[in-house]
Amino acid sequence: MDFFNDLSLTEATVIFGCCALLIAIGGGQLSKEGDRLADLTGMGEALFGALFLGAITSLSGLVTSVTAAHESHPQLAISNAIGGIAAQTVFLAIADITYRKTNLEHAAASLANIIQAVLLILLLGLLMTVSILPEIHFFSIHPASFILVGVYILAQKKLVSKSKNMPMWQAVKTDETRPDIPDEKNITQLSLPKTALKFTALGLVITICGYFLAQSAIVISNQTTISEGVMGAMFTSVASSLPELIVSIAAVRQGALTLAVSNIIGGNTFDILFVAVADAAYSDGSIYHTFESSQLFVIALTILLTAILTLGLLDREKRGFAHIGWESLLIILLFLGGYAVLFFL
Repeated sequence: MDFFNDLSLTEATVIFGCCALLIAIGGGQLSKEGDRLADLTGMGEALFGALFLGAITSLSGLVTSVTAAHESHPQLAISNAIGGIAAQTVFLAIADITYRKTNLEHAAASLANIIQAVLLILLLGLLMTVSILPEIHFFSIHPASFILVGVYILAQKKLVSKSKNMPMWQAVKTDETRPDIPDEKNITQLSLPKTALKFTALGLVITICGYFLAQSAIVISNQTTISEGVMGAMFTSVASSLPELIVSIAAVRQGALTLAVSNIIGGNTFDILFVAVADAAYSDGSIYHTFESSQLFVIALTILLTAILTLGLLDREKRGFAHIGWESLLIILLFLGGYAVLFFL
């Protein structure tokens, strides 16, 4: 668009910053409405957070990746999508720091969260595998995009939903476990249609901000020495992922611990679909075969971070160094070290 092409670096930076701020503010409100909807619908925090809150807070990142892919900036699209997953995993560690009573992953034990984390590792591995196979596509869409969407939907229906209704494994309750008990005030005093409308409106604001975030990021990348891969992995991904950070911290403060964890993990799994949608928006062939070393590095790093988080969910350490779990500390250190390496790739 001519409007964005005529922007100066300063103007693009201001737009980028304003969008990031609006996304953060919207994320704070989403936490409150999401907790209410989890009670009103009877879905519970783990399932609602994984399927709906995680998806709605990811809309800005989705629009950012799709916009970048449509305008032939595949490195920005992919780095934003995968970089957002890595950033959000660190955000969960930050939320753990804010909960001083015990390790957050211990207090919010949920089989649904473990299934989501394992599913994410599977889908990330599929991305890496497809990127080194011969390029094939139909109408510029790779078959892997349909596989990604199909596996995601099937897993949500057959595994995640089933884990709530007919769990074959259950976390042992301890004195520090915070069960997901609906707030009776939410059920008796709030209107489901009005609450859902507020939730949807906030999602729309975040979506619009995602579009402007992508356009301003393209301008910044073009007018500086920052590559699109680094721009996506280190800047747009963090900015578009701010709702997850705000929502998780707000949920912890509200006592909705399961919602805090499921929002991040469920949102991470949903974010994999960004790649499939970006592939459909990218008209120059398969987006999977535009991966450069920086994108492959971020995917590998994200697999490591998710594996550590999964082990932490299974280990359920009550208290660790500085009152956070060992997995949170290791995730933060690996993320910082990995992104320091990425900057010089």
